[in-house]
Amino acid sequence: MTQLLTLAEIREAEAALDGVIHRTPCERSHSLSTRLGRDLWLKPEYRQRTGSFKIRGAYNRLRVLPTGSHVVAGSAGNHAQGVALAAQWLGHRATIFMPASASLPKVQATRAYGAEVILGGVTVDDCIEAAAAMCGDEGAVFVPPFDHRAILAGQATAGLEILADVPDASTVLVAIGGGGLCSGVAAAVKLTRPDVTVVGVMARGAASMGLSLAAGEPREVSPFTIADGIALRAPSQLTLDHIEAFVDEVVAVGDEEITQAMLLLLERTKAVVEPAGAAPLAALLSGQIGGDGPAVALLGGGNIDALLLGKLLDHGLGALGRYLRVRAVIPDRPGALSGLLLAVADMGLNVLDVEHHRSGMSLPISTVEVLVVVETRDHEHRASVLAELRDRGFDAQLVE
Repeated sequence: MTQLLTLAEIREAEAALDGVIHRTPCERSHSLSTRLGRDLWLKPEYRQRTGSFKIRGAYNRLRVLPTGSHVVAGSAGNHAQGVALAAQWLGHRATIFMPASASLPKVQATRAYGAEVILGGVTVDDCIEAAAAMCGDEGAVFVPPFDHRAILAGQATAGLEILADVPDASTVLVAIGGGGLCSGVAAAVKLTRPDVTVVGVMARGAASMGLSLAAGEPREVSPFTIADGIALRAPSQLTLDHIEAFVDEVVAVGDEEITQAMLLLLERTKAVVEPAGAAPLAALLSGQIGGDGPAVALLGGGNIDALLLGKLLDHGLGALGRYLRVRAVIPDRPGALSGLLLAVADMGLNVLDVEHHRSGMSLPISTVEVLVVVETRDHEHRASVLAELRDRGFDAQLVE
């Protein structure tokens, strides 16, 4: 039977981290509170050292090792940076295994903190296994991303800060991958304020915790989600037992919901948050979370490649109805295209792209296809623009 975290362990970690990590005070978002119809507070761990909460658990684990220890970890980026920086501070040697597809900024940051980075493997789990194997061969210390009490106790300190900042909080939402952050935060919250509801939020494409809870033991999935920070095959028995003991509800959100949450955070709070970090807000926006009291969403990290951010924001804009892609078949004669574009201009729309297709298309004789992309406000506006184009006599079809 797993021995659950105690409040004393969490308080000890809090004292050890004092002056080491950034205090990231919770902030109330007026615009998102209005949108949700309840007070929403955001815990901005994307402003933490290394750009995520991971430094909390990494430092708490590494601080008890003899100076000069060789520590090894596997990670897609956040745990990698946390272990690397903690090792640098404490005088340890760090080796980090990262996926071959890991984003360049995460790799560069990990190396900048003094760690040796070994790229290879397809998934985070491949890297974790490689790290554990190296420790077995060389006698180094394996630092798991979540399967260790000291890691959980370090992450739990974020929960104590939430309760200090938002004493009237009724709901706390935390992302779940392997379950280390959610286990720790939930333990801190429930051991201090058992009346507060704790909700764990999984990516729908990596919902191993949900399967494991249903089965009563860790179960594996094949993760497929944009939220690489929570794309783990399975939780550990340690984290599963903590989630069962301290978390009231576990929900899942899809990639589209996550990208919409990222976009709203960027537009409304000027926060650049990675997909895994935006999952808790996505759960609130999806309408899955009950209650009307103050809610706190823990935004776990902001380490995202700029190229990926651009792609995700573009996807999010489309999901929110901010683009309209229209396919129109028009007569193949001078002035026909300008007529379509004048109609779009009359509606006060900004044209983002125009494609004119004639060759290789299955079209009636003397016609061409035009694909026009314009900016719209939302799904309702998009529908009204499409209807008006049809009212003006254009054979206009929505392109998803």
